Formats: sequence, structure tokens, C-alpha cells
Amino acid sequence: MKLYENQTLKIYNSLSGEKEVFKPIHEGNVGMYVCGPTVYSNVHLGNVRTFMSFDVIFRYFLHLGYKVRYVRNITDAGHLENDAEEGEDRIAKKARIEQLEPMEIVQRYTVDFHTILHKLNFLPPSIEPTATGHIIEQQEIIQKIIDNGFAYESNGSVYFDVKKFNETHHYGKLSGRNIEDMIANTRDLDGVSDKKSPQDFALWKKAEPQHIMRWPSPWGIGFPGWHLECTAMSTKYLGEKFDIHGGGMDLKFPHHECEIAQNEACTGHSPVNIWMHANMLTLNGKKMAKSTGNYILPNEIFEGGNPLLTRTYTPNVFRFCMLKSHYRNVMDFSEKSMIEAEINLNSILEAIKKLDTISPSEFSFIDYEYTYSNQKNFVEEFENSAYKSLNDDFNTPVLISHLLTISKVIEKIYNKIGNASINKKDLIRLKELMKSFTFDILGIIDKQEESNNSEKLEGVVNLMIQMRNEARANKDFALSDQIRDQLLSVGIQLKDGKDGTSFSVN
Repeated sequence: MKLYENQTLKIYNSLSGEKEVFKPIHEGNVGMYVCGPTVYSNVHLGNVRTFMSFDVIFRYFLHLGYKVRYVRNITDAGHLENDAEEGEDRIAKKARIEQLEPMEIVQRYTVDFHTILHKLNFLPPSIEPTATGHIIEQQEIIQKIIDNGFAYESNGSVYFDVKKFNETHHYGKLSGRNIEDMIANTRDLDGVSDKKSPQDFALWKKAEPQHIMRWPSPWGIGFPGWHLECTAMSTKYLGEKFDIHGGGMDLKFPHHECEIAQNEACTGHSPVNIWMHANMLTLNGKKMAKSTGNYILPNEIFEGGNPLLTRTYTPNVFRFCMLKSHYRNVMDFSEKSMIEAEINLNSILEAIKKLDTISPSEFSFIDYEYTYSNQKNFVEEFENSAYKSLNDDFNTPVLISHLLTISKVIEKIYNKIGNASINKKDLIRLKELMKSFTFDILGIIDKQEESNNSEKLEGVVNLMIQMRNEARANKDFALSDQIRDQLLSVGIQLKDGKDGTSFSVN
């Protein structure tokens, strides 16, 4: 029996505005799509928070025994400045400023994105498609929407006809916006646009001569609209109807609203059962913005260099800090929140370590001090409370509060205070639960395991250094260089000095 068969999971659906019992389209399987980054700059804390929320959701589905196909895309073309219909492609603009090829920009910031997520112990998605890798699929969807009467070609561009669509469907149902109000609040274009109406959005944009990223199409040389990319990639890998679509709150309108319209115009039905949105991150009570200097990059937390922080913090502490706030709430990031997270996390990790040294007793018993009503079955009560929190729309702050409470109980048992004790069966179960919730679901790195892996890595690299030294002594410089270069290719840099060879991991 799979664990999910005994759990009732409720998820807040942005479309209905209510928590709904999760029922997968296909029994035992979950299809989840999350809008990934536009790779034209370093990933910032707000991005990280969104992706971390869905990393925990992915982890919990796996823990429950579901087979999950998690698709998170890379936007490497078509996302124009300020999310507008006009202007320069963000990646092309960065390439022009830095005098690089657009794909060099894409590669640089995709690597940065993956590096940061790896430091924070993210699980990789099942599939990570790119927009430029799915141009044909996007053109096929455009043609279907045109054939169904919901799009039109104009001067080499193709636009979605929002008014036409709204005659038989509901544009604005996700964001709660009314199309009449949208029309009233939009200035008249006075014929300067190729659109029939200001609310229409681009499915395919004609490329001006200076536009670097361009592809041939039935409508002329151009590039895909940003909204269309996610429609093409999500439906290709998850089907015309799938379970969950997620992203940041800022994507609800227009991006996700347009995705719904595109799918319905193409297939005749809504693409997703549950829409999920992670809320924004502020810094010291103010909106994060590079223009004001009120921002911090992830590496500045781990390595220092930002005047807003007095010291560095580990990726473990940062991850724990992010999860102390519910994904649908605005979270304010501050050094105070990091210090509190560090203290709390250390308490939990110390409790887990102490579980390995506790000798079981004949009975399990604690007093009422730590909120558990059942003095003898407190482990079962903790387990039920922890799952209840996760089943209530992935409520990680409440889960963390339960972990902190049981950590105090473990401390009491460890120090044998007030006749506190735990039997062998409960001790085994409590070890399993603490490690599952902390490491497997919250994604905290097991320090003991991390230390063991570090020792193994050091041993292997030192062996490679010894082999390289022998090759150099034998004047086999080709082998010596090969060892150095192969280690460098996996992020290990050798440094030769007067005291011998040392290494660093990048």
C-alpha cells in the first residue's frame, strides 16, 4: 500500500480560491509544471523561494509514493522587457550589452541557476525543456489556434484575439479580472499597433532586422511569444490536461491567464486542475530591487560581500529560513530571520543526532508539558500532527513547529528528565520520522552524511594528486595534464605550491 492511500492532501487552487482535495488525473501519478527562469541574469532570492516551494512539493509527492513527472522549463528566448508586447528580448539585450552571443548568455546564467539550486539541495526536475528547443511545437499550436478562429496574422506577427475568445470562454478567470474593465483602462493605440485590440497578446512576433534571435515560420521570420512557450512545453510532456501548474504570484496575470486562454483555444478545455502560486519575498520590509540596492544574491549569503549582512550563513540555514514561512504568504527576509532559523535548525539537527545515542526503555512516557495529550503515544501524535500540516496545503511552518516541539521532547528523554523515556519500537519510528521530514521532505542536508562524503572526496582527490605527482616524476606530462584537466572539468581545481599540491572545489 502506498502512503498516499492513507493521506488526504488538500491544495489551495488559485483558480477556485479554495483548498481542494488532491485527486490525480491518473491514479498514483502526478504531472506538475512550474515556470522556470528567464536566463539573462543571476538567479535572485525571490526566484529561489518560488522554486524551493515547488521542490518541497515535489519531494512530498515522492514521499507519499506517487510517480511524479516534474517539468520546469528554461526560457531562453521570447521574453521581452517588462513582460511587454514590444521592446527587446531580455537575453538578446544582455548579449548586445556584453558583446556576446545570446546562447553564451543563456549558458552562463543557466549554469548559475543550476549551481545555486545544487548548493541548496534541490532535486532536479524530471524534464527541463528550453523554449528554443520547441519552436516547431509552438508553431503547430499557433496554427491550431488560428484554425479555431481565435488568432489572426497581422504584418508578419500572430496575435491572440481576446475579444473573440471571450465570446465563448472566460478570459480573466484566474486573475479575477474583467475584460470590459481591462478595455476601459487601456489607452487607444490610434492605429500604431498591428493588434485589433490592446488586450490581444502575441503568439508570434515579427523579428525586426536588429533582432538577433529569429526563426522561419509560415507567417514570416520571427520569434515565439513568451506565454506560448509554456503552453507548448507543458502539454508536450504532460498532456493536454495535467494535475498542477505552478509559478510565482507575479505570473498569475498576464502569463498564466494567457496560458489558459491558449490551451482552451487550442483544445477546447482547461489545461490544468490546480493552479499554485508562491508569494513574493521582501527584504527588511521593502520590495527587493537592484535599482535601489535593496537586494541580496544567494552567493552573498553563503560567501559574504553584501553590506546588508554582517556574516555568512550556510545553504542549510537559508533553506530552513525560507521554509519557515508558508509559500502563499509574503515573506520578509532579514538577518534576524536567518539567525532565528540557524538556532532552530541546530536544535532539530542536534535532536536527530541524540536519537542515535538514546538507549530504549521498556515504556514510552512524557508529561503534558510539551503539548502532547497522550503521554504514552506521543510519537504517534507527533507523526499525525506532522502529516496533517503537510496535507494542509504543504504547511512547512507548522511542520517545523512540530519538529521543534518533538526536539524538546527528545532532549528531555536524552537527559532523562522527569521520567521521560521511549521504547524500542517508538525510538525506531521516531528516528525514521525525524529524518524523513527533515532531510527527505524539507530537503535539509544531513551534516553527518555531508561530512562523510567530504572525507571520501578528499581521499579520492588525494589519490589523483599522488598519481599526477608520479606521472610528473616520470616526465609523463600528458597524463599529468589529463588528470588536472579532468578534475577541473568536474569543478576541482588543483593548486601547485612550494608545499605541494592542494585543491579547491568550485
